[in-house]
Parts: sequence; structure tokens; C-alpha cells
Amino acid sequence: MTPAPRRPLVGVFLMLGAMAVLPGIDVIAKRLGQEGLPILQAVWGRLALGAVLTLPLASRTGGRAALWPDRPAYHALRAAFLSAATFSFFLSLTYLPIASSLAIFFVQPLIVTVLSALVLKERVGPRRWVAVAVGFLGTLIIIRPGLVALNPGSLLALAAGTLLACYFVLTRAIAGRAPAVVTTFQTSLIGGAILSLVVPFVWHAPTPAQWAMLMTLALIATFGHLLIVKAYDHAEASLLAPLAYTEMVTSVIMGWVFFRDFPDLWTFVGVAILIACALYISMRERAAGRAPAPEGIEQP
Repeated sequence: MTPAPRRPLVGVFLMLGAMAVLPGIDVIAKRLGQEGLPILQAVWGRLALGAVLTLPLASRTGGRAALWPDRPAYHALRAAFLSAATFSFFLSLTYLPIASSLAIFFVQPLIVTVLSALVLKERVGPRRWVAVAVGFLGTLIIIRPGLVALNPGSLLALAAGTLLACYFVLTRAIAGRAPAVVTTFQTSLIGGAILSLVVPFVWHAPTPAQWAMLMTLALIATFGHLLIVKAYDHAEASLLAPLAYTEMVTSVIMGWVFFRDFPDLWTFVGVAILIACALYISMRERAAGRAPAPEGIEQP
């Protein structure tokens, strides 16, 4: 197959489009939680229904080989981390505004850097370690332990970022073995299968409106990821990766429109520090020849 022509501007607009729609996942998850639907059920919908929606794309891209991974145990571990991260993030939304949860979740690139050094034995220079330390300071500014009452949502969002970092480190270890759409389908398939074993114990019969929201949640996740993959067909990772942080703008807008939530000043200060450190680390990664993969941009 002839690769798509490189059109950076198209890639930029596709990435911005993805970041504009992906916070819709959080809006729906928060709304479902407010309506009393178990969080685990929302996570099941995100993965199981997502697997159904990505099946045609994965089979067209990878053929029959896409229907099951060549290392199921490894992918099962990835799916477990993704499921736990998604559960933690969705649960954090019951305590915090969407933008605040996402702000703390932005610690994820810093943890990836730490785990890459400890687990993958990648070399991390002193300047990147300083960026990691400053980034964690930004997280402390957002959470402000000891200065304000510790919100459980802050710990849950921090756990979500840590768990997704573990997922991304495992993804980096197998980078290049299969297209991003295929690995996304396989992870959703295994994660959905695992959750299907436990979700009956908390199952709450969804109303037709809630079924529609679960399907829309999976559709947004699938569509958003497809936009990201297509963006990488047209532009370099070094150009697209910083645009992922425009999701914060959309999250603030959606949080205000749907829930009248708005982060305080210190949250914006902390997230500015986090984004600056993450962008610096991204530039250092690019200089070291380790450009981020499309899956490394996605939220849980």
C-alpha cells in the first residue's frame, strides 16, 4: 500500500479535532456516574463496545491476524493496566471537575520517563530528570496536600496517570509489531473480555438513554483514536505530540457547559508547569530518536 502523502497542516487539524472530541468521553462517564450507573460498567462499555467498533478497522488493516494478538498474556497485562487506569479516571470524575482530573492525569508522561529508565533501561539524562522533578512539583501545586482538604479524586486521577504510564511502557516495548489500530482493537477486545467476567456482579440494567450514552462513549473513543492515527499519516510525531495538550482547553469548556465546573487558578498554574515539563521531555525524546507513538497520546 502506498503511504499517504505528508500534509502537515492536515495532520494538525486532525489532531486538534481528536483533542476537541475526546473530552466527550469524560462528560459521558461523569454523567453516567451521576445517574448511578456503576463505574465498572462504564469502563466495560468503553472497552467491549470499543472493540466492536474497531473490529472492521483492525480487520481491514491487519486481516485475520488482527483478530487475536500473538502474545495474549502480554496484551492481557496491558489490558489490565488500561482497564484499571480507565476505572480510576472515571471514578475521579465523580469527585473532581473534568479539567482538574485531566490536569493531574497529565503527570503520565513524567511517570513514563521514570519507568522507561527503570524498566526498559533507557538512558535518561540529568536535564530530563530535572524536568520530571519540576513536573511533579506542578502536580503538588494542583493537589496542594496539607493546604486544602485532600480530595479522593486527586489520588484517583494520579493513580490513573500512573497506571496508564505502565500501559504505555508496555506498549513502547512492543512498538512496531502491529499497526496502532490493530493493537488498540486487541487491547479493547481482551480488556472487554476480562471485564465481562466481573461486570455481571455489579450490573445495573441501563435505560435506553444510558445504552445510547455507553455506545456514544465507545464511538467517541474510536473516532478520536482514528483521527489521531490518521493525523500521524500526514505529520511527524514531533509536530503533533504537543497538540495533545489542547485537550485541556476543550475539557475546561465542556466541564463548564455541562456541569458548571471550573478549575481554580492554582490548577492552571500546576498544569502549565506539567505541560512545559512534558513538552521538554518530548523534545529530548525526539533528540534521542524516540518519537511518541500514536497510542501514546490517548487518554484512558
